[in-house]
Amino acid sequence: MTSANAAHSVVEPSAVVRRFAGSLVVLYAIITMIPLVWIGLTAFKSPDDAISYPPKVLFKPSLEGFCNLFTTRSRQTPDFIKTLGPPQGLCDSIARSRNMVVAGPSNYVPRFFNSLIIAFGSTVLAVALGTLSAYGFSRFRVPLKGDLLFFILSTRMMPPIAVAIPIYLMYRTVGLSDTRLGMILLYTSVNVSLAVWLLKGFIDEIPREYEEAAMIDGYTRFQAFVKVVLPQATTGIAATAIFCLIFAWNEYAFAVLLTSGNAQTAPPFIPIIIGEGGQDWPAVAAGTTLFLVPIVVFTVLLRKHLLRGITFGAVRK
Repeated sequence: MTSANAAHSVVEPSAVVRRFAGSLVVLYAIITMIPLVWIGLTAFKSPDDAISYPPKVLFKPSLEGFCNLFTTRSRQTPDFIKTLGPPQGLCDSIARSRNMVVAGPSNYVPRFFNSLIIAFGSTVLAVALGTLSAYGFSRFRVPLKGDLLFFILSTRMMPPIAVAIPIYLMYRTVGLSDTRLGMILLYTSVNVSLAVWLLKGFIDEIPREYEEAAMIDGYTRFQAFVKVVLPQATTGIAATAIFCLIFAWNEYAFAVLLTSGNAQTAPPFIPIIIGEGGQDWPAVAAGTTLFLVPIVVFTVLLRKHLLRGITFGAVRK
């Protein structure tokens, strides 16, 4: 009995292997988090501390980077600044300490709002179209199914920027250049192939018997899809939505080429934040830190679907 209880399972890893794997995961997490932590710290530095050498880890926190991010400033003479009234808030006070005055709001908020509309709009469309297409490929006999799936996959075999010039010319002709609708359609077309392939794998694992039982009970095919298939494919839909959102949220090349003002997103805007005498690194870091918040929140909200396992194959064939 003692030897039987002490026998090690060939499936379960040993304690040494578990500790080694855990150490590797922790080390990888620390290494990947260092740049994000440094960006967050730089957002609260003054411009002098941000470019100091050696780099400062301990510093006096400042909100100058956030003020420079959300406002535009103009340099004035000390005599002119003395003629003004008292500072109107923290940002105005910081600007006057550097012989500048706040001239108005910056364009960061409109660019950030454009990113929200374009990224989430294209993600919803890509996931919706991908789910319907994946269900059709998984459940129906589609002529030339393999060729069609390969064609869909082939759209991701080259970098999207390779077709940037034809898309630019086409968008300029049809009037979609520098529009939110144009960027939503473009990101949707790029993401839909990924959505189809990811979701088809999840839907293939859902037994057909569930839908057949629902249709025997009087459900239509669409009702069975909505009430039976979609709840079981929640994990796949959540994972697909996160991947699609990350691409649309961080995309830079198309945003630079096809937008310039009305539909410009945050990624092309953040690098061109210019400060006094050069790049305003605290403002750039502040914009980047705020830009990370929606994607982090979206991932955290869907984490239960990502971490929750679904039992497939519950019905034996």
